[in-house]
Amino acid sequence: MKENKSNAMALAPLGLFLAIFIGTGVYLTASGTNMAFYQLSATVAILPAIIWAVIMGRETISEKINIFLSGVGDINIITMCMIYLLAGGFAAVAKSIGGVEATVNFGLSVIPAAMVLPGLFVISAFIATAMGSAMGTVAAIAPIAVGVADKTDLALPLLMGAVVGGAMFGDNLSMISDTTIAATRTQGCEMSDKFKMNFKLALPAALATIAVFAFLGSSGEVLVRGDYEFVKIVPYVAILVMAVMGVNVFTVLIAGIALCGAVGLFLTPGFTLLAFAQNIYAGFTGMQEILVLSMLIGGLGELIKLHGGVVWIIQFISKLTSGKKSTRSGEFSISFLAVLADLCTANNTVAIILTGGMAKEIADRNNVDPRRSASLLDIFSCIVQGIIPYGAQVLLAGSIAKISPLSVVGSMYYCYALAVVAVLGILFGFPKVRK
Repeated sequence: MKENKSNAMALAPLGLFLAIFIGTGVYLTASGTNMAFYQLSATVAILPAIIWAVIMGRETISEKINIFLSGVGDINIITMCMIYLLAGGFAAVAKSIGGVEATVNFGLSVIPAAMVLPGLFVISAFIATAMGSAMGTVAAIAPIAVGVADKTDLALPLLMGAVVGGAMFGDNLSMISDTTIAATRTQGCEMSDKFKMNFKLALPAALATIAVFAFLGSSGEVLVRGDYEFVKIVPYVAILVMAVMGVNVFTVLIAGIALCGAVGLFLTPGFTLLAFAQNIYAGFTGMQEILVLSMLIGGLGELIKLHGGVVWIIQFISKLTSGKKSTRSGEFSISFLAVLADLCTANNTVAIILTGGMAKEIADRNNVDPRRSASLLDIFSCIVQGIIPYGAQVLLAGSIAKISPLSVVGSMYYCYALAVVAVLGILFGFPKVRK
């Protein structure tokens, strides 16, 4: 099998999946169908795309199926799936012992309803920066946001947009994030230098997002006030503290499940070990669709790579920049490379790893500082990751909130603001790179 072939048609199956999934939802919406985007599961909509990708190419069916399965079992995909399961288990147990309701009631007693949206954004941003994981942040905070929706007149998509937006802010900036590590290693710069470059672009976008959420939530009211037992908030306090300390996301979620179980067993009447186990399993099963979809997307991405889709993107960008040697064109090319790669892989870390070498070549040829190229790779892969309806973070938020991922995407104001700031930064050479 050739590793360097280029084939634009390799991207067609991805387009077919999006056309079926989004097109069906739009058509049913126009037809007046309730919950239109729930009528066709994305796990079914992606099957024709996978079949097409398997039929493509000259390799044998067995070879292509093996490639597909290697994508399904990729370490990044399996890591996401494990986080899905643990997040589901934690959310289910926390809800069963009254932990989510207690946390929401406590929060609404301290924070005015009008400040809930910007508050959730800031808290998520802080946790994700400390934890280095957008997925872990969404898993921890999204259940609280769902509880807030039940107690206030704030819309779930807005609340999820605040949580996921903050999570993407922190994941993009964190020193221990996979994306930061991948971007700095491939571009050959220090993480602290990349952080400084990123922060100068991310901060204006974050401030604009906070202002938008403050405006949208300014009329928010608490419709139902309730009491709370502080001890039931302890599991959430514990996982937030561990996250700030930089504890591994798996340890954080497992500890959260264990603490919820302990609070339930000792302080919640009728809560038994069997009920504890059943709640964990219920949380696992609630993540079934998102887990399967992530695995299928991982396999499809590997087939796209096999058939030359990623190579075509890299070569396409290379042709665009071959005759235009300027810092600005180089920066736009690196950004476009990150955008296309993340659209195909639905994983910002993988997108950076796949395109890091080509981005480095473009940077060297166009006199783009390594700190700048690392920052742009991370920023634009983060932007796309937050606005594609099949991205892991959006899928997880939609699954926890039981809303369409497209409705979450519609409220991802941070990613849209970051895109505007980043493009303006390229156009006007901001921030200045100091030698």
